[in-house]
Amino acid sequence: MTDALSPLPAPRHPDPADAPPLRWGVLGPGVIAADFTKALHAHTAQRVVACGSRSAERAAAFAATHGVERAHASYEALVADPGVDVVYVATPHSEHLQHALLAISAGKHVLIEKPMAATAGQARRIVSAAREAGVFAMEAMWTRYLPQTDIARQLLDDGALGELRVVTADFGGNATYDAAGRLWNPALAGGALLDLGVYVVSWASFALGAPAGIIASGTLAPSGVDEQAALVLSTISGAQALLSTGLRAGTPSLATISGVDGRIETDAPFWGPSGLRVHRADGSLAAHWRDPYGRPHRQGMSYEGAALARYVSEGRTESPVHPLDEAVSTLETIDEARRQLGAAGVDVGVG
Repeated sequence: MTDALSPLPAPRHPDPADAPPLRWGVLGPGVIAADFTKALHAHTAQRVVACGSRSAERAAAFAATHGVERAHASYEALVADPGVDVVYVATPHSEHLQHALLAISAGKHVLIEKPMAATAGQARRIVSAAREAGVFAMEAMWTRYLPQTDIARQLLDDGALGELRVVTADFGGNATYDAAGRLWNPALAGGALLDLGVYVVSWASFALGAPAGIIASGTLAPSGVDEQAALVLSTISGAQALLSTGLRAGTPSLATISGVDGRIETDAPFWGPSGLRVHRADGSLAAHWRDPYGRPHRQGMSYEGAALARYVSEGRTESPVHPLDEAVSTLETIDEARRQLGAAGVDVGVG
């Protein structure tokens, strides 16, 4: 009898160095941008050739630290740089709409740090602008491009788990409360759902698609943003996703997909390079795949940069494994969860 869950399929594109090189510009040289740049330079043929900030000093310091050729003292100068092929938007969530539209209007391809925008309405504006301009646009949901996620994708596409019934995911961190800080400030689109919850909602979307029903429960921080949230998402078929996120306690960062014929259980953290276990319907272990590639933690961002370069070389205008409409749908789910919680911040549904 053939075991559909073993051996596991091999990950496709395990080497991000195989993608044709693009010239990248970083818009917003902060911590995430630094990690992204390090990952590209260490593991791919991609090169960050320019960075831009409202502060000339900050741009120059980033360029000097990361071996970037040109530092621009404004975002406008960065997107106008003729030597830049694609702009990576790494500013706070509240600024993604403005800065993505700025890059698109300059005719640049764009990778927008997750979440794509603060609301689904804002994300739709980005998608419309990119499609009208004919440029490539992608949300930087880097988990989608990891080798372990590709193995899971192949198992799902082959129907190896059978009818899907339950999906779970958690992602919680322990952050010190600071009413003015990015995570806690409503004006900066703070809150657990937009910062960490986007990963768990995206995982549910990856397995089950957009939900037909959304139930959210949680607590608010003194600033009014969502501090902790638990979501139950349901589909028309009756499958459910059980998700949790929060800013005041670290959680295991595990994810599962369970079907009638078997289940996938990730190692921790599910959102970064780790591994996965696959179990048969009777609970026996069919396989345990551990990431062998030595690109831990945020070095895994190298895969999304390489994927974008491949897609651009193929003449695509969006990611086939994480389409733009799905990024919008994920934000629709988060919008509704935030509405149910009464979370403060960027008005839900306002473009």
